[in-house]
Amino acid sequence: MTVPGPLRPKPLHPDALGVPGERLQKVLAAAGVASRRVAEELIVAGRVRVNGQIVTTLGTRVNPEADKVAVDGVAVQLDASKRYVMLNKPTGVISSSSDDKGRRDLTEFTGGYPERLFNVGRLDYDTSGLLLLTNDGELAQVLAHPSFGVSKTYLAKVRGEVTPQTIQLLKRGIELEDGPIAADAAKLVGGAGQGGASLVELTIHSGRNRVVRRMLDAVGHPVIELVRRSFGPLHLGSLASGATRDLTKVELGQLLTLARSAESDRKDPQ
Repeated sequence: MTVPGPLRPKPLHPDALGVPGERLQKVLAAAGVASRRVAEELIVAGRVRVNGQIVTTLGTRVNPEADKVAVDGVAVQLDASKRYVMLNKPTGVISSSSDDKGRRDLTEFTGGYPERLFNVGRLDYDTSGLLLLTNDGELAQVLAHPSFGVSKTYLAKVRGEVTPQTIQLLKRGIELEDGPIAADAAKLVGGAGQGGASLVELTIHSGRNRVVRRMLDAVGHPVIELVRRSFGPLHLGSLASGATRDLTKVELGQLLTLARSAESDRKDPQ
């Protein structure tokens, strides 16, 4: 008796895309994935997916503005008009492109880019750190959706001596006025020194308003300074306050992969 092997996804025929476009190997090369020759090898080896389906035919054409392409499971942005920028937002700047109170806003940092960039999510006026700027409205919508819950890590300078018991309490969960909340991770980075302040690192996925400040205030340690160090797969690193930089291809691939996976889960909860 012949035992059937594992089911494999059916390769996508080039005509199945239904939209005239550019050859897949050409757009992969233009996106910086690999040379055209190597891109052809990736396609033939079944390592490229278009709209979730494996493509092995070199004649396949794609629409860079609409089709979703991934190589080895990592999403690729084919649309060269899209831009993704990391900003280390200083304190005293609002997360908006204008302010009726005359405060500093994000146009101070986006004015040098030819694209019209807007922020993904927000950081409080008195919070500094990693803020993503983009002209990719589709990505921004997915990342900002309440069901997405992107993981964010903050470094907080707080008043008082934070104990291991308090760290455990933050991880177990506390009750706030808008419901219970628990940190995904928490650790004491530095104990209270001169001035009686401690350093605490918190990782959360909630998008609730000022939730880190409220959590720490609830356990008796009001925030003095707060910095967002990471947003999903993105890390602030040594980027100076007020500085910007384009995401690397690796960072962008990680972010797009995460967003597309979340979008797929929303559309197909099964």
